Amino acid sequence: MIRPVIPLVTAALLFGLGAYGVLRRRNAVLVLMSVELMLNAVNLILVTGDTMRERVTGQIFALFVIVIAAAEVGVGLALVLRLFRLRQDIDIDQVALDDEPRAAAPSAEPVLAGPTGAPTLDGEQA
Repeated sequence: MIRPVIPLVTAALLFGLGAYGVLRRRNAVLVLMSVELMLNAVNLILVTGDTMRERVTGQIFALFVIVIAAAEVGVGLALVLRLFRLRQDIDIDQVALDDEPRAAAPSAEPVLAGPTGAPTLDGEQA
């Protein structure tokens, strides 16, 4: 029988690496990969606990985690593809989380007065 310390330490390292990836990455695909790494670390802990108690409940829970991870990948990749089609970029820092549309940035070019009474730099009519 294997000592349970080795898989538990490995799972802790995998989970920490996944948490670091979720918190620090800006690419949506890498964030999804980090979440998968965290879920696999949980699976390793469940199976290790199952071998220590000599029951099959940990393996059943690990199977459920694998099913949930597969569903998460499907939904996550669909969201990433939709984001890429809308913005041509998958940088998650640029995603607006509110419903309000963003106002266009003001142009840096000043509006000059024209001969037809266009507004001047002060905003008054010529």
